[in-house]
Amino acid sequence: MKFLTKEDFYNAFKNQTHVEQLKQIPQKFNAVHNEETKTSEITIYGVIGTSWWNDSFSASDIDQAIKEAGTNDIIINLNSPGGDAFDGISIFNRLKRHEGKVTIHVDGWACSAASIIAMAADELIMELGSMFMIHEASNIIWGTKTDMRKEADVLEELEEGIINIYMTKTNLSREDVRAKVDAETWLSANKAVEYGFANKAAGNNSDEENKPQNTVLTVEDKRGILNELQGILKPNNQKEEPTERQQQKVAAQRKGFFF
Repeated sequence: MKFLTKEDFYNAFKNQTHVEQLKQIPQKFNAVHNEETKTSEITIYGVIGTSWWNDSFSASDIDQAIKEAGTNDIIINLNSPGGDAFDGISIFNRLKRHEGKVTIHVDGWACSAASIIAMAADELIMELGSMFMIHEASNIIWGTKTDMRKEADVLEELEEGIINIYMTKTNLSREDVRAKVDAETWLSANKAVEYGFANKAAGNNSDEENKPQNTVLTVEDKRGILNELQGILKPNNQKEEPTERQQQKVAAQRKGFFF
């Protein structure tokens, strides 16, 4: 077995359309803790897993940031092509054990191992234009046919564990998730929400309070409106002046309705 290089990592993507964009993600990791608001904001940009490259970050970095957060709610800004699967799994489990609420914003990409981290969110928000990608685990090996078969078995078991993580959020069946993993599936923000991986796509107005409310008319409401219309439609010589009580009743029935 040999260690993966950066090129090996990106070459493992079946869809090479976005690779150059993914390579341009700046490597950035930092944590800011606000004791007044009891929130900690963590930025996770770039490749995950120091076991691969010196310019990445690891599960140990996240663990330290969470320890410093104490019981604060955590807000994570995520933009990553992925990286080491086991670091991604470790970060997922560490975030799931955190006492405070975990909100994750996918600012650009949540691919591969980063999609595993995203599943730790109590609320996962896909920002405008962001993408979510799941695919097969991969590795580069050198050796005999026995070595290759053993590695294939390890990758199969690893994927089963990763699918278990996806199943904690998605509304898809396990068979559907497996098929999407095998095919390497890239999801828009809206698709990620539709499949249950994310809770919200930024820009979609899901606030029920802002939606127009449908008003249900009672039988008495309908009769009152009908009587009013009949009075309006009478010939002039038959039209009667409504009494003060009738005027008050009609006014009450009109309240809250717009025609």
